[in-house]
Amino acid sequence: MASVLAQPDRPAGRGLRATPGAVKRFALERGLEVFQPARLKAPEVLAHIAALRPDAFVVAAYGMLIPQTLLDAARRGAFNIHASLLPRWRGAAPIQRALLAGDRETGVSIMKMDAGLDTGPLLARRRIPIEGDDDAGTLHDKLAELGAQMIVIALADVERGHAVATAQPEQGVTYAPKIQKAETRLDWSRGAAELERAVRAFRPAPGAFTLLEGEPLKVWRAAVHSGEGAPATVLASAKNLLVACGEDALELIELQRPGSRRLSAGDFLRGKPLAPGTRFA
Repeated sequence: MASVLAQPDRPAGRGLRATPGAVKRFALERGLEVFQPARLKAPEVLAHIAALRPDAFVVAAYGMLIPQTLLDAARRGAFNIHASLLPRWRGAAPIQRALLAGDRETGVSIMKMDAGLDTGPLLARRRIPIEGDDDAGTLHDKLAELGAQMIVIALADVERGHAVATAQPEQGVTYAPKIQKAETRLDWSRGAAELERAVRAFRPAPGAFTLLEGEPLKVWRAAVHSGEGAPATVLASAKNLLVACGEDALELIELQRPGSRRLSAGDFLRGKPLAPGTRFA
């Protein structure tokens, strides 16, 4: 019997009502048992899982460190689908960190889990290129599809006794900490290429933003252009909205004010003209 562990329901929407996540909804639609412990180390949680006598665990973006006592409960072990080429980008936000860093490629690692943070030995790794128009959403979907294919093959190898787990290289270790709200604010002292990557890394959520007249303004699409001026200063606002950066300039293509819908820069400027020299913050 399959059983699904999912995070507890979280407040969502304007009413902040407890809302099940996608994993729980998917499992319930297929008649699978769903278990949502708040703490994995609680004795009753361990007892519940041990009673299931699991053959193996498959873990994907669970969001909690899994204690060794729980990992040991599965006869064949616990296997993680991780969205990076380990040991690069261990941690919570590998997709966003790869985009922010300007990586040319990423991929999926199938790892036999231990008690560390994404430190277990590897059963498989596959690479894909990061395209110039990829954002966190498109890259997530590509890697999710790839990971689903890889874990099926890996589990079959484990069952047949053909799986070989290889220790991760000691070189090239980097960490991908959870994205903090402060990081999503555009720092105009940085180069335009770096800011354009940030816009893609934080799309579709939580969204990169800047301040205009003290009000947050989401930037959903942007492009790098040549240009010089004091960082955060509007250089042009006729045919396009061009903002000076620490290096080059950033064209703001799609914007959103609080409580409004997303607008092209042209539509935004028709409602709120910005003269050259206007400063963002």
